Amino acid sequence: MRMPFVPTEGCCRVCGKAVEDLDGEYLCEDCGGRDAPAFDRAAGAVRFEGRARELILGYKAARRLWLRDDFVDWLEAAARARLDVSAVDLVMPMPTTVVHRFLRGYNQCEYLASELARRIRRLCRRDVISRCGSPMRQAELDEASRRENVKGTFFIRRPEFVRGRTVLVVDDVMTTGSTLSECAHTLKSAGAWRVWCATVAQAVR
Repeated sequence: MRMPFVPTEGCCRVCGKAVEDLDGEYLCEDCGGRDAPAFDRAAGAVRFEGRARELILGYKAARRLWLRDDFVDWLEAAARARLDVSAVDLVMPMPTTVVHRFLRGYNQCEYLASELARRIRRLCRRDVISRCGSPMRQAELDEASRRENVKGTFFIRRPEFVRGRTVLVVDDVMTTGSTLSECAHTLKSAGAWRVWCATVAQAVR
């Protein structure tokens, strides 16, 4: 079965949202407006639909961790197509809350980030930034509520690793980009020069 891979052409130069039959890059309405994301560039490997969605949810919630290598294959291809991986200084996984980590038993993004970092020969650290509080599940909220829900939920633990550097944040799914944007905002507040994002999947909006 063919996976719904995101094309490498016709993508927003910030969030990576693709438009059919468009060459080159463009700036989408969301990224050009007042609620533009704080991250500088994002690369998504597949659209979050169909069989790809089933596989990712299985990895995320049903401990199907053997899917990691396939997902990192996709991640690496998307990152190399959309980002200058040679300019990355640090790779870090999207942190999870203590509650979610306890319920799930692991942070699925750590497995993705560590392997991607190994392949592109960059340092990976999971202790740079953490999440606090118990925000509502993002899946239950609309776009405006998602932005409010994640505000102030990240804090920097090791600012010395991000100052003046290009940080690549690895996540499983980007839906509206609100969580990645808040994470990027916190990293930049600590001195990060650029924040790029690589996700296995990108929701179709």
